[in-house]
Amino acid sequence: MPTTAPPAHASAWQNWAGNQRSTAAVARPSTPDELVALVRQAAAQGRRVKPVGSGHSFTDIARADDLRVELDRMSGLVSVDGRSVTVQAGMVLADLAEVLAARGLAMPNLGDINKQTIAGAISTGTHGTGAGFGCLSTFVEALTLVTGTGEVIHCSATERPDVYAAARVGLGALGVITEVTLRCVDAFVLHADERPMKLAQVLAELDAMIESNDHFELYWFPYTDRVQVKRNNRVPADDRPLPRWRAWLDDEFLSNTVFGGVCRLGRRIPAAVPAISAISARALSAREYTARSDRVFCTPRRVRFVEMEYGIPRAALPHAFAELRRLVERLPFKVQFPVEIRFTGPDDIWLSHGYDRHSAYIAIHQYVGAEYEPYFRAFEQIVTPLEGRPHWGKLHYRDAESLRPAYPRFDDFLAVRDRLDPGRVFANPYLDRVLGS
Repeated sequence: MPTTAPPAHASAWQNWAGNQRSTAAVARPSTPDELVALVRQAAAQGRRVKPVGSGHSFTDIARADDLRVELDRMSGLVSVDGRSVTVQAGMVLADLAEVLAARGLAMPNLGDINKQTIAGAISTGTHGTGAGFGCLSTFVEALTLVTGTGEVIHCSATERPDVYAAARVGLGALGVITEVTLRCVDAFVLHADERPMKLAQVLAELDAMIESNDHFELYWFPYTDRVQVKRNNRVPADDRPLPRWRAWLDDEFLSNTVFGGVCRLGRRIPAAVPAISAISARALSAREYTARSDRVFCTPRRVRFVEMEYGIPRAALPHAFAELRRLVERLPFKVQFPVEIRFTGPDDIWLSHGYDRHSAYIAIHQYVGAEYEPYFRAFEQIVTPLEGRPHWGKLHYRDAESLRPAYPRFDDFLAVRDRLDPGRVFANPYLDRVLGS
């Protein structure tokens, strides 16, 4: 008896930041066969299908205008073969970390948020920091996806290698990912060293800091000459755990409760923002500790914000950052959030921000409800001529015409899209803009 598509019911949706909303029919398949039936039915009816993860993108990449597909019922462990682990696409990164830890394994690197689904994280090029690492998609050994014609296909470096090069950062444009095989590593411990420093010192020593640490990033506090640096390095033993009270004080109370109150104050009294930023920068204290890798990489984020992030060639960072500092000073409103700067190595994934180059990432933020668009647009004008590539899940204003020169394999990606989704079943307004129709 043929499998039927799961029923769909109209439902409202919004992303984590609350800046993207839609109402669409939603279906929640629980098996690959149900998903195939759903896609085939939608294709026959001329409908558009949008798979949605956990809503941590700031762009409208996941906004459905017809039929939304949620994969929370397809989120289990499929198999473990040595260090190769296959999971269903709807598994959330936090759950993945626990699954791996229970088997003595870990992801080689992670970003600082672990609420995304694995499919959503790789599809948008989610990354952490570390010059020896690419984005999370570089850890993908194989993918299974349902194409726009309802065909189930597998891809890897040896099976459909062109699809593999495209689909690891596929923007949801090539199909609905059902399973992901990840190349993991033995579980490891990180030593975290987090401390405030003077901006001038960090800039003078930047290359050495990047190269001498497994993972390095910094946060600049606008209107100040101070940064917070984070250095994470592999160590053999978890022999310096952070006291529970200190973890609560730093990561829950100060970084979320107090910071949220400070942002609300700054939104009400903009003139106070530079003084608040200076106080915040000077109030930071150094801390060192060891912990399981994912517990160091990932931190809770409860203060809502909107974000733009651009990857640029690492050599372009000094110029871009200097221009950003000048921009912040001349804006007609105040910037309440620190600027985050991270680093990655090159990869070979066609629409990865790190394709074929060492990258520096600059992420700018604003508290929800605060003015941001002039800030983001002006920053984009700074980094676009520097071969800037926007993070696919974070706000940007680029279109296919302007993105094509930034990605040498852009047209190769479009050719794969034409094969896998000729009827544009997976299109939405975001994909129409960044890839063309």
